[in-house]
Amino acid sequence: MAKWTPTHEAPEPLEGPVVATITGGTILWFVLFLVQVPFYGWFDDRDATWWVWTCLAGAGLGLIGIWYVRKRDAAIKRDAALKAAAAESDRV
Repeated sequence: MAKWTPTHEAPEPLEGPVVATITGGTILWFVLFLVQVPFYGWFDDRDATWWVWTCLAGAGLGLIGIWYVRKRDAAIKRDAALKAAAAESDRV
């Protein structure tokens, strides 16, 4: 097992427009659900209705994801503001 242990530190995680990315993905899942609903009978004939319900589940989980990343983003900004205020008070 030791030979598979990495010898370097892990890189910093990439930060980007996380809220926008999750929102876009959620919208995409919901649009895919809406596009497939008119063809539900076709999916049902082929025992493939899981495609429709997978899209709905993706949209539902995306809503949870949007809630989570918005809270996470607010906590990161709040922590940065607290650190900046602490640094400012230490400087004075």
